Amino acid sequence: MGQPSKATYIQDPERIPTGSIPDNYVSYTLKNEEALPPITWKNWYKELHWLHVFILFVPPILGIIGACNTRLQWNTGVWFVVYSHLTGFGLSAGYHRLWAHRTYKATKTLEIILAILGAGVVEGSIAWWARGHRAHHRYTDTDLDPYNAHKGLFYSHIGWMIFKPRRKPGHADVSDLRQNPVVKWQHRYYLLLAFIMAVVVPITVAGYGWGDWKGGYVYASMLRLVFVQHSTFCVNSLCHWLGDKPYDDKLTPKDCVLTAVITMGEGYHNFHHQFPMDYRNGYKWYQYDPTKWFLWTCKKVGLASHLKTFSDNEVQKGELAVQLKRLRQKQEALAWPAEHRDLPVLKWEDYQRQAESRALICIAGYIHDVGSFIDKHPGGALLLKRNIGKDATTAFFGGIYDHSHGAHNLLSMMRVAILLGGAPHGLDEKVVPPGQHLRVARYDEPANNDHPEVLF
Repeated sequence: MGQPSKATYIQDPERIPTGSIPDNYVSYTLKNEEALPPITWKNWYKELHWLHVFILFVPPILGIIGACNTRLQWNTGVWFVVYSHLTGFGLSAGYHRLWAHRTYKATKTLEIILAILGAGVVEGSIAWWARGHRAHHRYTDTDLDPYNAHKGLFYSHIGWMIFKPRRKPGHADVSDLRQNPVVKWQHRYYLLLAFIMAVVVPITVAGYGWGDWKGGYVYASMLRLVFVQHSTFCVNSLCHWLGDKPYDDKLTPKDCVLTAVITMGEGYHNFHHQFPMDYRNGYKWYQYDPTKWFLWTCKKVGLASHLKTFSDNEVQKGELAVQLKRLRQKQEALAWPAEHRDLPVLKWEDYQRQAESRALICIAGYIHDVGSFIDKHPGGALLLKRNIGKDATTAFFGGIYDHSHGAHNLLSMMRVAILLGGAPHGLDEKVVPPGQHLRVARYDEPANNDHPEVLF
């Protein structure tokens, strides 16, 4: 594949022909695209993105000042919650799941509604937002990720917007968005739509509805804007920091019910990054994901269709793979008995001779040194002492007492030798301690047929 010219590749990353993207795009870009100098205490004020600073800091200042002088009416409080969810759905159901990930198809009516509502969060147009988000998914946790979580919680939350980016986000194909009439219309009139939906509508509803013009401005407009913005910013920050990784532990995204509540269902981020084409973030029916329920409702009333879901079988494979990996790690942290190939082989006569000076007992073909356990034996020291130098297999396996799994596991740790000709058949499950009946093996570990353990 031919390499594109440096000028075209670096200077206009938004319009790279798909066929011109090299296979080593990330390393090629990081090597050839010169990043801006790092932000320091000496130059930080020169690197501020002042429009973003205004949008992020002026509304909370105005809202807090206004809240100190404006009583929150019950009607306005309800309107704050309702309008927060409406504009939030514009972002989560529209910007995110429809346009950034194409997880379902929406009617033109629903597209227009979501485009208008999404503008009320003032996070940029659909075209700008979705382009950055697609780059985030394609280059997660790299320097081409516009909100790289490895750069810290503050940076991934708002730092990437406050300061001018050190380098342009990686290439993302947004040709479908450039051809979408609703996306183009919203991008063209975005500033007007943002002002109307973020300021005019919430104030007007509260003012004409119950006469609370000031409360509408303070709570439904300014503070609502702050709340919804930081709710969605948490998807880039908290959702990569707080929670668990049930489906894949390669990257930073995590699942957490707390962040799901904060972000209107976007908190099941580990699932989302593994299966971004799924219209759900909360994969399981009980997981809190109001956007999922909203889209399901839209489908029932005919506003949405073709809601994509990832195969349950494949999702469970991913979940199982992580569980097995964690079990493997736990397995490797435990002490296990010596394998029979590492133990010396003794004749019966040698075993009896050594048992004259050591507390050796033969059980199931293995010779065990029980000296340190005689005084701890729940059945009393006498039972062990009278079997020293003998074969106690029958007694151990139910003749006197049918020992527990814990006893089998503990006994295996006392193995010191193998009796020549005395080991039972390799498939006899009594040879294998219960703790090793299933063993997690790496893909590159060959199964050893003469090994008593069961590889899993």
